[in-house]
Amino acid sequence: MEKAKKKGFKMPHLLWIMVGLILMCSLLTYIIPAGQYGVDENGAIIGSQFQYLGCQTPVSPMAAFLSVHQGMVESGTIIFIVMICGACIEVSMATKCFDKLLDWAIYRFKDSGQTLLITVMFCLMVYLGAFGGSDALIAIVPVGILFAKKMRLDPICAMAMSTFATLIGFGTGPTKTMIVQGLMGTRVYGAFVSRFIFMNGFMVIGLFMVLAYVKKIQADPRKSPMYQEGWRPGEASGDGEIKNAAMNWRIAANIGLFIGQFAFVVVYGLMGGPYGTYAVMAAVMMGVAVVQGIIARMSADEIGNIFVKGIAGMAFVGFVIGMARTVSIVLANGNVLHTIVYILTIPLMNLPSWVATIGMMLVITLINPMIPSATSKAAILIPIVKPIGQVLGLAPEMIVQAFQFGDGFTNIISPLLGWTVGSLAMAGVSIQTWMKWALPKVLFFIGTACLILFGLTMAGWTGAF
Repeated sequence: MEKAKKKGFKMPHLLWIMVGLILMCSLLTYIIPAGQYGVDENGAIIGSQFQYLGCQTPVSPMAAFLSVHQGMVESGTIIFIVMICGACIEVSMATKCFDKLLDWAIYRFKDSGQTLLITVMFCLMVYLGAFGGSDALIAIVPVGILFAKKMRLDPICAMAMSTFATLIGFGTGPTKTMIVQGLMGTRVYGAFVSRFIFMNGFMVIGLFMVLAYVKKIQADPRKSPMYQEGWRPGEASGDGEIKNAAMNWRIAANIGLFIGQFAFVVVYGLMGGPYGTYAVMAAVMMGVAVVQGIIARMSADEIGNIFVKGIAGMAFVGFVIGMARTVSIVLANGNVLHTIVYILTIPLMNLPSWVATIGMMLVITLINPMIPSATSKAAILIPIVKPIGQVLGLAPEMIVQAFQFGDGFTNIISPLLGWTVGSLAMAGVSIQTWMKWALPKVLFFIGTACLILFGLTMAGWTGAF
């Protein structure tokens, strides 16, 4: 008799998760007592003024799905800026300017000492993840593999010098809070300086982790988790010849344009120009993408096709943002959103605000691996954590920071994130081996983030810089 094969658990498609959430929220409006907080003249919640309405105001499943259109319309600005940004970054990545920069850096510093070369490579990768991070950076993994082979290091080092570094930048970068800030209603790229400092701090921590590991396996290769899987340092340099790579004005110009567009939008937002930040961002990024394509000698059709590919890649993300907005609309129309917030905040009301801030980050940390998309997760959670933060008196940028830390670090070990899993497949590292190496580092990052949030809360940080 053949043994029946057990099917492993598989997360449902995000579409069905969102449909299920809408139906569940419709059901909750029949069960949860309706209630409302009082609000001041500016529309801000007054945490001390909550009352139950004394009757249910349910939203039927039909009415819930009729609200999808409203959710799309109300999220229109964010949806379209996400699609435009995705398309423009797709063009920037297609120019290969960052790939060529990394090739040049490897060749330029190959004789300057291993520590310097690792430092330069790692920092470049972190900044690439911070300012241009997307799952398209899986394409950078071969550079890490080449680097590891040349240095006679194991495949874990290839991951560390590519995906580990880019995900640190992606999870802490100062430009990666745009969507959350848009949903929170705070200034786009607000607290840029603070987050830039945090990013560099985590970059330094990650660099020391990698350097310590390299030193350990060079002293004793058997301490590498890959040793049991057949890796030997003497065989690591087989096809890792680093070829001469030259830097030219085209590469330098495209890198400068890519970084400069973010700097311009940040400065413009801080100066408070006559046009909205989103409008300026869309115009600048589209213009930069076209100029980058021309500099890279792309034809008009090539630029257009890549732009379309980028928009297509973000279309479903935009749809999910609208669906998530529908979730909050259903809860609000059923007058249960405030009740949920009230119930969740009761145990926190008499606790120090730093406990609430750290608790919020840890909850998002646990949820993050189940919903890998940062944009989708923000659209789902921000309508809930925003009023919680208002009730607890937390600064909006503090909530944004807690969300960013909670959303960032577990991406490094998430078995559901295509960026991570795809990189592991390319590097030839199993998820179990990677978890053994990366999990202690991720836990250290989370602990450090808790200390940062504690310090920020105690200092009364509001994200003014």
